[in-house]
Amino acid sequence: MNMDKEVRISKWYFGGLASAGAACVTHPLDLLKVQMQTQKGKNISMFKLTGIVLRNQGIMGLYNGISASLLRQLTYSTARFGIYEVAKQSFAPKDGKAIPFYMSAILAGLGGFAGGFVGNPADLVNVRMQNDVKLPPEQRRNYKNAIHGLYRVAVQEGVLRLWAGASMTCSRAALMTIGQLSFYDLIKSMLVTTPYFGDNVATHVTSSLLAGAIATTMTQPVDVLKTRAMNAKPGEISGILSLVTNTAKEGPLAFFKGYIPAFVRLAPHTILTFVFLEQLRMNFGVIQIKVFE
Repeated sequence: MNMDKEVRISKWYFGGLASAGAACVTHPLDLLKVQMQTQKGKNISMFKLTGIVLRNQGIMGLYNGISASLLRQLTYSTARFGIYEVAKQSFAPKDGKAIPFYMSAILAGLGGFAGGFVGNPADLVNVRMQNDVKLPPEQRRNYKNAIHGLYRVAVQEGVLRLWAGASMTCSRAALMTIGQLSFYDLIKSMLVTTPYFGDNVATHVTSSLLAGAIATTMTQPVDVLKTRAMNAKPGEISGILSLVTNTAKEGPLAFFKGYIPAFVRLAPHTILTFVFLEQLRMNFGVIQIKVFE
């Protein structure tokens, strides 16, 4: 017997809006993560670092670079979620079943790679604005906001400099999107088949927390290299190989520097993104009739 079921699906831009909303909450953690990753040799704990920022700049110091962070989410996340959602919906079988995981991972990887490329300029300015606090006053870049930062980089260092570290940003974005989106869909579909979970906030939080842990582990080594590449002065790094070898000299754990703050930031960011996304989908999504056999 065939059954018609009404389902709501996401619009292509919901992911960007949900990510921007989540970024407003998690930005201070992102700022601390960047500052921990760029310290060489000395290791200051997250709590000490928070104290230093608050003493020197007050509570608004934790929101340094928020305009770049929002611009990054509205470019990078809109692209990766948009590509993934549209592709997933167009490849979905007509009988209401989900696409197989390998296909979901390929689509997420492609969406993430494209999103990383589109979002790289905003990401570069974001990293620099967050790290400015740590530099001596005479070395600070003092970008007023994201647009001013993009303009200054383009004029002073050339337009191509906006794509510094793009290979790493794109690789990280591909891994991140597989970790977050594909695994979120996989874990959620597994949970919903059990009698204990329905399509509700508890399921969305559980699925996104687990997806966040997978995504952090997959992306942390690339994230450390990406942050260091973006923060380097012109001519400081000759290529990806020298960056990898210099980091490796500090020991294998150097590739996982800032793992705890990265997870502490990514977990709430992933949870909030998916909770916001699911609420947008359930309240404002496109209604579709699916036929279940």
